[in-house]
Amino acid sequence: MAVNRSLESTPVSVAEAQLARVAGEGCARHSHLNSLLESSGRESARDLTDAVHLLCSLHGRYPGLIEIALQRSAKGSTQEWLERASEAFERERLYLVRLTAAVGPLPSTPGAAETESSLVAARHALETLATSERGGCALGAASALVGDWWPIRRLMDRAASRVGIECPAPSLPDESSIVDVIHGACDSPASERALRFGAEQLLLQHRALFDLLEARASARDCW
Repeated sequence: MAVNRSLESTPVSVAEAQLARVAGEGCARHSHLNSLLESSGRESARDLTDAVHLLCSLHGRYPGLIEIALQRSAKGSTQEWLERASEAFERERLYLVRLTAAVGPLPSTPGAAETESSLVAARHALETLATSERGGCALGAASALVGDWWPIRRLMDRAASRVGIECPAPSLPDESSIVDVIHGACDSPASERALRFGAEQLLLQHRALFDLLEARASARDCW
């Protein structure tokens, strides 16, 4: 007998969909990030250094995406969550800046001008998401950044262990707080679509960054 599977399925909340989106489309699934976490040797150290420098170029500047979103946020649960996320991300930013200084200079790589152009475009994209007038877009991007930061943090900690600096304890908001703030903020189909768009675009920028790092590693190998 045929079964109507739509009757069996459990509806997925907007917040659950957001967490699944980060897990499925975030940088944790990027092959180059996993290669950086697992490989060793001279090339690995050079590639790690490159990753730290480019991450710092994207996320090491103040104000970043979360701070800009906070500045434009109305009072309420979303603003309170963004305040927590901003304070925690500032510690992550300081760690990233300190780590960038510790790993040494940016590795010489062909196509430096193209790399800088890509990073400028990525920073502009993040600022655009943070200043979007679409209700939910900035929160979607900010919550995706917090969720997608965990694999990036693993990469930073690996680089820190190589150069012998302390890895501070992470303090970013956890998944339950992300679920709570999204439940409170997304109260219409339009806000749900905006949240999804903001998250997708943030995750796209992260994947593009690791695409760029992978291309730079290949270019150095062939140089």
